[in-house]
Amino acid sequence: MKTELSSYVRSQFPSLDKTRNGKPIAYLDGPGGYQVPTRVINAIKDYLINMNANADGSYFTSKQTDEMIQKARQAFADFFNSSWDEVVFGANMTTLNFSLAHALMREMSSGDEVIITEIDHEGNRAPWLELQERGVKLKDVSLDLDSCTLDLEDFQNKLSSNTKVVACNYASNAVGTITEVENIVDMAHEVGAYTVVDAVHYAAHKPTDVQQLDADFLLVSAYKFFGPHVGVMYAKKDILDQLNPSKVRPQKSYPPYKIETGTLNHEGIAGATQAVNFVAEIGEKFGHTIQEISGDLQSRRSRIVAGLLAFDNYEKKLTNFLLEELSDIPDVTIYGPPEGVPRTSTVSFTFEGYDSSTIAKYLNESNLLVWDGDFYATTLVDKLGLQDQGGLVRIGIAPYNTIEELKQLIEALKDKKALSSYLESQDS
Repeated sequence: MKTELSSYVRSQFPSLDKTRNGKPIAYLDGPGGYQVPTRVINAIKDYLINMNANADGSYFTSKQTDEMIQKARQAFADFFNSSWDEVVFGANMTTLNFSLAHALMREMSSGDEVIITEIDHEGNRAPWLELQERGVKLKDVSLDLDSCTLDLEDFQNKLSSNTKVVACNYASNAVGTITEVENIVDMAHEVGAYTVVDAVHYAAHKPTDVQQLDADFLLVSAYKFFGPHVGVMYAKKDILDQLNPSKVRPQKSYPPYKIETGTLNHEGIAGATQAVNFVAEIGEKFGHTIQEISGDLQSRRSRIVAGLLAFDNYEKKLTNFLLEELSDIPDVTIYGPPEGVPRTSTVSFTFEGYDSSTIAKYLNESNLLVWDGDFYATTLVDKLGLQDQGGLVRIGIAPYNTIEELKQLIEALKDKKALSSYLESQDS
């Protein structure tokens, strides 16, 4: 059964028409990157045909590129609920985060402290771990293994007057846990620390509001919500203005440009703008179905919020179904937050007696595309003691997925005969 929303959403994605061996493909790999709608593909193509030029030139295609980038900054300002001059583009989230860490390092001295967490993706751990070479002390907030949530008491105990940066994720790309980031930001600011939030996984599932959150820096990846491979960072203007990031001499020395190194991915930025506009389009079409929405949907910001809430409501139904069905399979162990703790639609598990890569390869035979491993949430999977069995099997539900696809997944996992047959075929 498809809802009106899922039917419309699916109609926008040409990749969903693809088949293999005459059968449809279920893209259940969303946390690794969403499929893209036609409008994103067309925007990339249009840019490369009609405006392909470097920025800041005197001729018309260069000026068109400048205008396109400015419109992109405004689109992401609406996405973040910020101003356009607080929107930074880069190759990806990790590259932007390394640039940020190096800039903040110049504000620190030996003995200063940075707090990271065990639940984070390595993209929000590695840049800060490097600072130890400069005498900066790293503190790692513990993970509660039973609930796959951060130990906020441990975080509070590790905060001190020497804490200069707190880096944490908004939601875990490995197990879907949504962290109480608002509390973390508030506590960090009480001791005068900068806050860096990895919202890469969160931004695909819930509205992001930097005004409400009050984070100093927040990073996302457009390819995690319908766009191409472009990293985007919200950087609080007055703080970025004070920093001294690495840059070439001719680069503009004021926000948001001062931390953007080299020529940007212009065609990717054009596509990323349309990813935001796609979310807004969903809000315009389906915002009337969202109970949390009151008032009109005149602004793009209000439509973006409505679109993400529409996706979230749809994904929750599928997630609840998947969790319930997986729980009924005796050999499956689900890892993630308990009922009542906020989560995204990402569900991860292990299957007793089987390496996680074996399960992923077996599901691939039925065109069920899922991830396995640690997904660069390496410390989390290490702490769970799952590396020896190939980490986790991860199911990522996106707005274009359906209940029928999840039923097919469950049937495949329950079919021990088919699994045994697959293993025998691999041994022969």
